[in-house]
Amino acid sequence: MANMCKNRAMHRIVVLVRHGVMPMELGLVHQLFGRARTLAGEPLYEVTTCALVPGEVRTDADFPIRVEHGPEALGAADTVIVLATHEYDETETEGRLGPELAAALANIRPGTRIASICTGAFVLAAAGLLDGRRATTHWISSDRFREFFPAVQLDPDVLYTDDGDVLTSAGEASGIDLCLHMIRRDHGAAVANEVARLTVVPPHRDGGQAQYILRPVPEPQISSTRRARAWALEHLDRPLSLRELAAQEAMSVRTFTRRFRDEVGISPLQWLTQQRIERARQLLEETDLPVERVAADAGFGTAASLRQHLQVALGVSPSAYRNTFRGTDALAAG
Repeated sequence: MANMCKNRAMHRIVVLVRHGVMPMELGLVHQLFGRARTLAGEPLYEVTTCALVPGEVRTDADFPIRVEHGPEALGAADTVIVLATHEYDETETEGRLGPELAAALANIRPGTRIASICTGAFVLAAAGLLDGRRATTHWISSDRFREFFPAVQLDPDVLYTDDGDVLTSAGEASGIDLCLHMIRRDHGAAVANEVARLTVVPPHRDGGQAQYILRPVPEPQISSTRRARAWALEHLDRPLSLRELAAQEAMSVRTFTRRFRDEVGISPLQWLTQQRIERARQLLEETDLPVERVAADAGFGTAASLRQHLQVALGVSPSAYRNTFRGTDALAAG
C-alpha cells in the first residue's frame, strides 16, 4: 500500500534544525508524533532532532536549544522533516544549498520520506527534490520561491501537499496539519484523531484548505457556509445537491459556490467527496460493517463507487485498507 508504512516497527522521525529555528515548529513535531500510540499504548514513532553541527542552536526567540545529534542522524531516518529558519540562509536568499547543508542532506538514504514545514520547502527545492512536483510554502515567500525554483509546481494557497515520499506545508501552524496527515497515512484516522484530541487541535484540515492570506474583509451582513457544512456532515449517507447545500444558507447556488471556495479553498463537491472518504475510512477502521454498508453510510451509494474513490484517493481497495489497520490493531492487542 503506497500511502502507508509497511514496517510495523517504530518509525523513526529525524528533524533537521538550523540556527534561527522556530521553537513552535520543533515542538509540534515532537508533541504530535510523540503522542501516537498503538491500542496497547506503545509509541509508534521515535523522534530525534539533529543539527548541522551538534551543540547550541539559536532560535528566533530569546533562548537557544541544545542539540546532541549531528547530520549523521539523518542516515537512520524513515522520515526527515526540515524546519524553517529566520536567519540568513543561502536557500532562501540565493536559491541554493550551502556546502554544509548539502553535505548533511547527503546522509539521507534513498527512499526516505522527506517533509518540510514553512520555508523549509526552500531546502527541498534547492536539493532538487521538488522539481516537477506540487509543493507549497508560506504564502509571504511564494514570489521568491517561484523566482528561484520555476521547475516546482508551487501552490501557495494550500495548507500542505502530499506527493507520496515528499510532503510540504505552509506557515508553521500548518505543520500541525501535515504531521496529523502523516500519522493518518501511516496508522489511520483513529490514531490521528486521538493525537488531535490529546493535543486539543482539529483532527483534520484538508491540505486543500486555503492559507490565511490577507483578503478584503467581507461585509458584516454576509454569512458563511459553516451551517451548510455542518448539515452536510449529518446527511452524508444520502445524495446531496448544491441546491440543497445553498438552501441551508439561503443563498443562490452561484453565490454559495463562490463563498464556499473562498472559505474552504475547494469546491463544495470536492469537499463532500473528501468528507465521504474520511467517513468511509473511519467505518472501515472501527467497524465490521460490510463494504456495501460502509459505502451506503458514507454516501457513495455502491461498493463499486467506494472502491473507485478510495483507489483514487489512497491507491488501495476498501478491503485492503481495512486489513492494513486491522493488522495494526491485532499487533497492538497482541
